[in-house]
Amino acid sequence: MGRRSDHSRAELHELILQAGEAHLAESGFAAFSAREVAKRIGYSIGTLYNLFGSYDRLMLAISTRTLRLWTAALEARLAAAGEDRIGALVNGYFDFAEANRNRWMALYDHRMPPGEEGSDEFDEAFGALIGLIEREIAGVLGLPVDAVTHALTGSLVAIVHGHCTFALNGTYKTFGGDPRAAALARIRAALTVAHY
Repeated sequence: MGRRSDHSRAELHELILQAGEAHLAESGFAAFSAREVAKRIGYSIGTLYNLFGSYDRLMLAISTRTLRLWTAALEARLAAAGEDRIGALVNGYFDFAEANRNRWMALYDHRMPPGEEGSDEFDEAFGALIGLIEREIAGVLGLPVDAVTHALTGSLVAIVHGHCTFALNGTYKTFGGDPRAAALARIRAALTVAHY
């Protein structure tokens, strides 16, 4: 069944992650299967667990790559933003989620088992994403990046995230209007108040 000598450990690691990303993007978190990933690359499920340790560790590695991809997408959006960097962030948030719906939702649907911690790589990737947003918020407000801007960033991200989640799952239509425009309006209002 396995092609054990076809790939080095590093090559196999990358092959599994690429197949896992593709499977997750196509099928979504609820239908994601490590066995299907193994089948796609022609290796046994044991090979996947030998490299990643468990289904949850594989999901965590895929989610880490999703976070890095998302951060790169926001950085690219900001590089072309002009003066409206907050608009670029909010629109970039929605655009990434819409273009990568299943991978984006899996970031929030997957939970590590009780008592099992995540990974340093995931924490660093999440920190880089939030840090990027926090620096932009601090810049708009003319404030240093500190505990105050960190707390504010959490609240503002939650606003955008809620609007985006409701938009993707169809819930927002019960409120009427454009969820993206509404999220951006709430963020602009909050930043205006935070100036004073």
